[in-house]
Amino acid sequence: MHSSYDIAAARPQSALQTNKVLRNTYMLLSMTLLFSAAMAGLSMALNVPYGAALLCSLASLAIIWFVIPRTAQSANGLIAVFAFTGLLGFGLGPVLNMYLTGFSNGGQIVMMALGLTGFTFVGLSAYAITTKKDFSFMGQMLMAGILVAFVASIGVLIASLFGFYWQPLGLAISALFTILMCGLILYQTGEIVNGGETNYILATTTLYLSIYNLFTSLLHILGVSMGED
Repeated sequence: MHSSYDIAAARPQSALQTNKVLRNTYMLLSMTLLFSAAMAGLSMALNVPYGAALLCSLASLAIIWFVIPRTAQSANGLIAVFAFTGLLGFGLGPVLNMYLTGFSNGGQIVMMALGLTGFTFVGLSAYAITTKKDFSFMGQMLMAGILVAFVASIGVLIASLFGFYWQPLGLAISALFTILMCGLILYQTGEIVNGGETNYILATTTLYLSIYNLFTSLLHILGVSMGED
C-alpha cells in the first residue's frame, strides 16, 4: 500500500519520464530530418532516376516493418532509423528534381509545400502537447486508412512507371494521406504526452513518416493546382 507521499512523489517522476521521451523524440526527429534532407540533396545532385523512388520506398518499408520493431530497444534502433529516413530522403531527390525542372514555378511549389508541412506539424503538435487530449481512439482507424492509402499509392507509382496514370485517383490518394497524416501527428504526440508511448525511436519513426507523407502529398496537390509547364 502506497502512502500519499509515495503517490505524490511518483507523479513528478512520471512527468519527468514523459518530458524525457518527448525531448529525445524531437531531438532525434530533427537529426533524421536534416539527414534526410542531405540525402535528398545528394540524390538531386547525382540526378538519380525517378525509378529510384520506388526502390527506396520498398527498402524503407522493409526496414520499418521488420527491422525497427526488433531493434527499437537498443542502439541498433538508431542505425535503423537513420537508414530508414536516409532511404526515403534519397528517394525524394528525383521527385524534387521533377518539380524543379518540370515547372517554371517548381521552386515556389516545393517551398510552399515545405512551409505548409512545417506549419501543420508545429500547430498540431502544440495543440496535442498543450491540451493533453487522448487521441488513442484514432489508432485503429488511422492504421487501417494508412494501409489502404499506402498500398494504393504504390500501385499508382508502379502504374506510372509503365505510362498509366489517372490524375483524379492520384489527387484523391494525396488528399487522403494529408488527412491521415494530420491525424497521425495528433495521435502519436498525444501518446507521448499521455504516457502511451515510452520509446522515442518508435515515436520518431512515426512522426517522421507523418511529416514525409504530409510533405509529398501537399507537393502533389500543389503541383496539380499551381503547376505551370
